[in-house]
Amino acid sequence: MSQDHLNRVANASASAPGSWYGRLRDSLSTLVREIAKFGVVGLVALVVDIGLFNILRFAGGEGPLYDKPLTAKAISVIAATTVAYFGNRYWTFRHRGRTHMGREYLLFFVLNGVGMMIALTCLWFSHYALGLTGPIADNISANVVGLALGTMFRFWSYRRWVFPEVPDNAADQELAERDAVTPI
Repeated sequence: MSQDHLNRVANASASAPGSWYGRLRDSLSTLVREIAKFGVVGLVALVVDIGLFNILRFAGGEGPLYDKPLTAKAISVIAATTVAYFGNRYWTFRHRGRTHMGREYLLFFVLNGVGMMIALTCLWFSHYALGLTGPIADNISANVVGLALGTMFRFWSYRRWVFPEVPDNAADQELAERDAVTPI
């Protein structure tokens, strides 16, 4: 056999369905699509958070919660997290397994809290442990480093626990599908 023939056989087997190369390519393609959709959903949620906060605080000069910035922020974060949950459930991770919606929603909120704690920890470390107290340092630690680490954690944890892979066996898959449509 010629080297050319051996190369063609090797290339054909690597691109055949079910091959390690084909599975890797499909997995990476799915991952890239999930990351892009996750980013879009996150940006929409950010707009909801910032927009609603400012409406509640400053609509018409003094909004309905002008004197209550923490309440306004809590409401805007809950609304943004809800938007992010439904965007991720029905768009980003729609092809993944489903569990009971109440469980998913609660876990989603808890994992968002962990992501927020990651950002706060970065800010605390930079501001208090390192003594970098300027506005640029605070913004880089909280809104660049902390946000990036928190976002990576959220993406990983949502894929792992909130929207798990579809089960391989039929019984578990049927249970997951039934639980996915059960009301909260």
